Amino acid sequence: MSDLNPLSKNFTIKSLLKFAFPTILMMIFMGLYTVVDTIFVARFVDINALSALNIVCPVINLIVGLGTMIATGGSAIVARKMGAGEQKRAEQDFTLIISVGILFGVLIAVFGTVFIDRIVWGLGANSILFPYCKEYLFILLLFTPASILQVLFQNLIVTAGRPGMGMVLGVSAGIVNILLDYIFMVPFHMGIKGAAFGTGIGYMIPAVIGLWFFSAKRGSLHFRKPVIDFSVLAESCSNGFSEMVSQAATAVTTFLFNRIMMKLLGENGVAAITIIIYTQFLLSALYIGFSMGVAPVISYNYGKQDEKQLKNVFAICMQFIVFVSVTVFAVAFIFGSPLVRVFAEKGTPVYEIARNGFLIFPFSFLFCGLNIFYLCHIYCIIKREAVSNFVVPADFRTDYSAVAYIAKYFGRNRGMACSTDSRANHYGCSIGFSSSEQREVSLRIKEDVHAVRRLIKKPLCGGKIIMRQNRI
Repeated sequence: MSDLNPLSKNFTIKSLLKFAFPTILMMIFMGLYTVVDTIFVARFVDINALSALNIVCPVINLIVGLGTMIATGGSAIVARKMGAGEQKRAEQDFTLIISVGILFGVLIAVFGTVFIDRIVWGLGANSILFPYCKEYLFILLLFTPASILQVLFQNLIVTAGRPGMGMVLGVSAGIVNILLDYIFMVPFHMGIKGAAFGTGIGYMIPAVIGLWFFSAKRGSLHFRKPVIDFSVLAESCSNGFSEMVSQAATAVTTFLFNRIMMKLLGENGVAAITIIIYTQFLLSALYIGFSMGVAPVISYNYGKQDEKQLKNVFAICMQFIVFVSVTVFAVAFIFGSPLVRVFAEKGTPVYEIARNGFLIFPFSFLFCGLNIFYLCHIYCIIKREAVSNFVVPADFRTDYSAVAYIAKYFGRNRGMACSTDSRANHYGCSIGFSSSEQREVSLRIKEDVHAVRRLIKKPLCGGKIIMRQNRI
């Protein structure tokens, strides 16, 4: 079987890039249609709707983080067992992982819609943004099972040796999303609800086709009656825990940014951050797609205990990541202003705030590619406990420290650098403030950071946290 499995070949630079190319293209296209979604909201609704996207972003981060945790962790287990020749067991584990993903999606959708008002107020929406946030988040929560399935299938279709199909699914979902965005927001004038329905229906494309594909037994993986094995679920979560931590840290940092921007610059500040974050996702898609594309190759050869091929693949990956990091940094730094103009009219407050940010945050791209690759793959092939002990505290501490302290030191001449930390875990952004505003920024962020730290230090089953509510 290994002779027929595309994961078992001896890869060169050309063949590895060819294998990962469909996944890279899929992620770039996903980044494009995500950005197009944001552009439609900015151009055909209003700035308040654009701000609302970022207010609810932490919830979406956590949903994506959950799906990615199960997907990357489960993909590593399935690919490793396939490499070890345990095909039946791999298919049973695969089916179990998909089933649990659907269950989590349904539970999140139910509880999220029931407590939608509390969630939106808790995220920091003011009275102006509340209706936008509630409409958008409520609709997206209904599509949570499809959203999680989309993430699962994007990873596991590659593990099944069909990266080309994963690309087709991603592109198809993107095209549907863009078309529906235009139809719902322009001719139908549905506003931010149109953006939510377009995105949600876009989630359905990979979910439905993925279910059909694995049911029809058209690849090296297919659905099989699962065996309930909690150790597999625990290992999946453990393997992919770094991805969940990464998304959780992004969610908390985004939440902190939104609170500060809302207080000091109102909806314009939040809109400017939204532009930077979504642009960053597009520019990072190359790293993410490559890491997803080569993950099954690394896991397969680890399961096969092929040390020579593992070293070969790892060396190729390092060369590619370093080259792309420098290239993406140059593109972001040189073309920052044109990228901002796509979202906001030149001369508007939102444009000026976001343009200032593009003078600093591109430096994060010099580091985040390596970080994404290491966390996505090395976590799965060395002692997970050792990596967790380093990654979990580092992810949170560096982000929080950056938000709380760097703002003070980059503050003169209206410059504030936020979250371009030593490892650039997630994203960097810089927003313009005066020196008097910076002091308030630092104070307010520190208060919220200390509150979050107290929550993290408490047991999950005990206690609760109440943050200051500053509804404007």
